[in-house]
Amino acid sequence: MSWTVLPAAHFAEHATLWQQLHRRCGAPSLLAADFVAPLLAQFSTGRELLARCRMDGETVAMALIVPAGRAGWSTFQPAQAPIGLWLQRPGLDMERLAQGLMRALPGFPLVFGITQLDPAMHARPADCGSVRTLDYIDTARVTIEGSFDTYWNNRGKNLRANLKKQRARLARDGIPTRLVVCRDARDIAAAVEDYGRLEGSGWKAARGTAVDAGNAQGRYYRTMLENFCARGKGSVYRYYFGDQLVAADLCVEDADSIVVLKTAYDERVPNALSPTLLMREEACRRLFDEGRFRRLEFYGRVMDWHLRWTEDVRTMYHVNVYRWPGLRRLHTLLASTARSRQAAHPSP
Repeated sequence: MSWTVLPAAHFAEHATLWQQLHRRCGAPSLLAADFVAPLLAQFSTGRELLARCRMDGETVAMALIVPAGRAGWSTFQPAQAPIGLWLQRPGLDMERLAQGLMRALPGFPLVFGITQLDPAMHARPADCGSVRTLDYIDTARVTIEGSFDTYWNNRGKNLRANLKKQRARLARDGIPTRLVVCRDARDIAAAVEDYGRLEGSGWKAARGTAVDAGNAQGRYYRTMLENFCARGKGSVYRYYFGDQLVAADLCVEDADSIVVLKTAYDERVPNALSPTLLMREEACRRLFDEGRFRRLEFYGRVMDWHLRWTEDVRTMYHVNVYRWPGLRRLHTLLASTARSRQAAHPSP
């Protein structure tokens, strides 16, 4: 096993290699080269490295990594990336790979963190040897099989009745609903601008975290979605009450799943109406009817509304790999002691 590291600014020169490994790993769209490259373009700080592992002359693992604290490194994890930017061939030992990478890194790192791993892609390892895992978030997905009517009849009675009541109100007021799906790269700039206007009208604007066509997030989503749409793997769902845009989803796709990356809605819509849920119902009906995908993935922290949509929930996790097993045991003991003290002396 041989690891090499170089500045992540050279990613474009190695994007083909990354994409080849991505295909061999059967990795999701969230790790495709055209998802990753715009992340670096918009959110890197210049400290990131691109790491590559070779065995028997073949590339078997790649990752984007950054320093983490005084004696650690971790995978590069901008907020716009739902899972850690780590690729490895199936069947390889993650602990051994991370140990080898630490020996190739500058300085003398004591721990390497692989963040936001999906157990659907990487089975969670046991806490032993030099490995310690930590829960990240619970996340949900909808399995797309059978008919939409069967799926919908298995949803809660309150959800179905509430949305039926909302549709009746809209019909009574003479307001038609319309779901528009954009898949053409030439239309993505306008779609992202529309999305930004929705977020810009709500609480995210007050916090300075809203997508805007002119900020780094807006540039990222435009470039990334244009890349995906150019190969038929991106989409923006927009939902209208009459001519008023009231909700939108930014999505990427792979062979058997569609991932909702971000959702926004018009917060000026009356509280008695739920544009996001109405959009989700129509979008799900279309996905079931088309039969193109097996899963609808959300990847965000599970919310109450997710649980009305699905019972399929799993726990994502982080992995810390320490230079020595004793260091893992010490860190685990210190963390346990800190939790016990906090429980004994809770903050007022």
